[in-house]
Amino acid sequence: TANYLCRLDSTLHMTDYTLVDTSTLDVTPLWEFVGEEDCRVVRWDGDLYLIGVRRDTTTNGQGRMELSKIELDKQSWTAKEISRIRIPAPGDDASYCEKNWVPVLDKPYHFIKWTAPTEVVRTYPDLPARCEQVAHKTTLIPPVDQRGGSQLVRWGENYISISHEVDLFKNYLGQKDGIYRHRLCVWDSELNLIGLSRDNFSFLDARIEFCAGAAVYENDLLISFGFQDNAAFVLRVPNIVVEEMITDALNYGH
Repeated sequence: TANYLCRLDSTLHMTDYTLVDTSTLDVTPLWEFVGEEDCRVVRWDGDLYLIGVRRDTTTNGQGRMELSKIELDKQSWTAKEISRIRIPAPGDDASYCEKNWVPVLDKPYHFIKWTAPTEVVRTYPDLPARCEQVAHKTTLIPPVDQRGGSQLVRWGENYISISHEVDLFKNYLGQKDGIYRHRLCVWDSELNLIGLSRDNFSFLDARIEFCAGAAVYENDLLISFGFQDNAAFVLRVPNIVVEEMITDALNYGH
């Protein structure tokens, strides 16, 4: 996996893009999945990060979330990775694969590790070997396991995010396959899950879709998602549609 940073104008047309230069910190990979996958873009304490999972540092593909700090030159529109922190799992750090932790945009270094029951964790960039559980609570249990997707973004007094659920199976060749669908999650200011879309949804009706970005722009919601692992899109959702989805999610949640 290689990652690009793009600049969009007010109409969401791409005006610049650049491959993120990771050469300074790259080492010989030890496993077949190479690179930082499913990155979310976050700015915390003035620093720009790509936050995703890396599985190429061990011979068995053990996955851990990483904070990849990026130096972005907006004049030349070039990006270079300047530091890389591998985040341990909280507790004994014995799990095989940690992925899809959801960053909370206005709470630096806080993540939703699990959606429901909700587990909130915090890491420390100046203490890279430390990750602690901040909260573990059950406020709403969805009908299907909800996995991480977009960042948590503020929407009024609450937060919202896009999660995904997946139906995994093997095709007629015995290869791993799956169908991904999404739901809108609503969180209160204390990071309690208080609402969830009544029905799951797709963006373009593909089997493999993955939402890894959300942002509020001019009172609308921007959602970035991957399509069939080979194309990326940004969707602008009008404020009124988001409000209707939130109302439905809150009614379903209660």
